[in-house]
Amino acid sequence: MDKNVNYGGQAVIEGVMFGGKKIYVTAIRRKNHEIDYYYEEKKPNQRLAFLKKIPFIRGIVALIEASANGSKHLNFAAERYDVDPEQDHEVAENSKPSTLTMILGVAAIGVLSLIVGKLIFTVVPAALATFFDRWVESLILRNLIEGAIKIGLLLIYIISISQTPLIKRLFQYHGAEHKVINAFEAGVELTVKNVQRFSTLHYRCGSSFIVFTVLVGVVIYSFFPYDTIWERIIQRIVLLPVVIGVSYETLQYTNKLREIPLLKFLGYPGLWMQKLTTKEPDDYQVEVAIASFQKMRELDEQLLKQSPADSDENIGMCH
Repeated sequence: MDKNVNYGGQAVIEGVMFGGKKIYVTAIRRKNHEIDYYYEEKKPNQRLAFLKKIPFIRGIVALIEASANGSKHLNFAAERYDVDPEQDHEVAENSKPSTLTMILGVAAIGVLSLIVGKLIFTVVPAALATFFDRWVESLILRNLIEGAIKIGLLLIYIISISQTPLIKRLFQYHGAEHKVINAFEAGVELTVKNVQRFSTLHYRCGSSFIVFTVLVGVVIYSFFPYDTIWERIIQRIVLLPVVIGVSYETLQYTNKLREIPLLKFLGYPGLWMQKLTTKEPDDYQVEVAIASFQKMRELDEQLLKQSPADSDENIGMCH
């Protein structure tokens, strides 16, 4: 399998999910210390495949798709990791995450949460920033203030939730996910010792994407003057898909430039944010991340041999 493939992943409760060209795989650590897996094969969709090839539109599609898929794997992890292994059979029969109703329901909740979250962190900063408009004439400066408020609210939110033990461990698995991808992209053998040598930061991370939406928004909003607070808020909502699309392309661009000494600094703001959303994992957490990644690649190889067509060449970003 091509080592240049941009694999993406996501931390879940006591585990990690990785997505390949044909399948998503989640591995979690159970109460008895064994590793449990959840697989979900990608369903071919010609319309989505077409949209994901169109610059600026593909970012929106990728974000919604990742939110929907990630919700299903988060649900599996939440239901399974704390269950007594002796009750496995009963739980598996009564609460499988593969039933159609649950899958659709969890996916819908994931997408809805994404939309609501984006709206909150778009509308609230815009409303708060309007307070300073009476003293600031420059549209660019007004947008910089709005961006600063947005970053401030985001930092307060992340720092607050990171104090809880559950989120701290989630951030450790986030770090383990990045370490595995970094080690794979470096071409080293995926052992715990080797993987632990790598950074918990990665240019293609969803945390970086969030930062880029703020920075890109400052630039795009500067082309659209407004007269009232409501006009400003409506503009932000209408332009949100544009900001997301451009931010996604910016993220992909900085990932390609990360080996160029004079240009790699473009991705630094996102890496700084990851200092908060990733933590150093222990060896057991790295072991789970490696197991998830290797199982994903193993199953991906099998599925690609069976059906090599319609594979997703641009898999996506880490989360």
